[in-house]
Amino acid sequence: MTSLHFKDQTNFYAGKVRDVYSIAHDLLVMVASDRISAFDVILPERIPYKGQVLNQIAAYMLTACGDICNNWLLASPLPHVSIGKRCIPFALEMVVRGNLTGHAWRTYQSGERKLCGVALPNGLKENDFFEHPIITPSTKAKVGHDEDISEASIFKKGICTPAEWDRLCKYSTLLFERGKKLAAEKGLILVDTKYEFGKLDNEIVLMDEIHTPDSSRYFYSDGFADRQRAGEPQKQLSKEFVREWLIQNDFMGKPGQTIPTMTAQWVNTVSNRYIQLYEQLIGEAFKPQYVSEEIIVETVDRCIEDLKGREIA
Repeated sequence: MTSLHFKDQTNFYAGKVRDVYSIAHDLLVMVASDRISAFDVILPERIPYKGQVLNQIAAYMLTACGDICNNWLLASPLPHVSIGKRCIPFALEMVVRGNLTGHAWRTYQSGERKLCGVALPNGLKENDFFEHPIITPSTKAKVGHDEDISEASIFKKGICTPAEWDRLCKYSTLLFERGKKLAAEKGLILVDTKYEFGKLDNEIVLMDEIHTPDSSRYFYSDGFADRQRAGEPQKQLSKEFVREWLIQNDFMGKPGQTIPTMTAQWVNTVSNRYIQLYEQLIGEAFKPQYVSEEIIVETVDRCIEDLKGREIA
């Protein structure tokens, strides 16, 4: 989508998944692509309808959590497009974990009993619940891999003040509680997720996507306890199965490793898993839509003019 150009556009940035367009000095247009990344590497293949799934879940969840803290979103005029306020981001991802899964489990399995300065109890099995959700932040790297970081290092690097950190932790905890509640209503467990925040007029504001399969991990609640007792893998809806496939094919984003090729069948499987999560989480049938670049530009320009006319922007 790099060929798009909007009225009053001042900048363009291609993220791992989203194409971000700056409009004047106060708005952003985010176009969710069908790119897929893992281990901070963009994989060569595109996943049909992934961008639409991510954008629609994010818009739904930002609205459902809007009473907890203000967020950047102003409008989502198209299935894979969102328009919102431009914020000054914290170079930080607030990762909240309810279960010992994924990166946390791999760290734990290696013998480590601390993650981002947070002590981990002995005797846990993979996917066990923590007594209370833990916050394990990571840096938001512009280039290369995000890295785990402790609270003490956050202050040392000047990423945020102690007062801001307290607020970030409070918002992240409340958002995770809301996310778990929304998931539970649909028969799912929100296992872990990440939130990104910025500042707008000295106010901390929630940014980007929340509770999507790219930013979060979900387990099916039905049968969870039985599978844990039996030591069986959990049935899940998330991007973790893509990471697991990459690991099985000797790729974790490390230097010298070769990205394995996705077959057409595997691409279709990944696409269907994203759609399945949408339908389970939102509770309605997914309606695939294709929108031409011409329609995107016309619709976004018209929406921005409407926002400005209502003095929302």
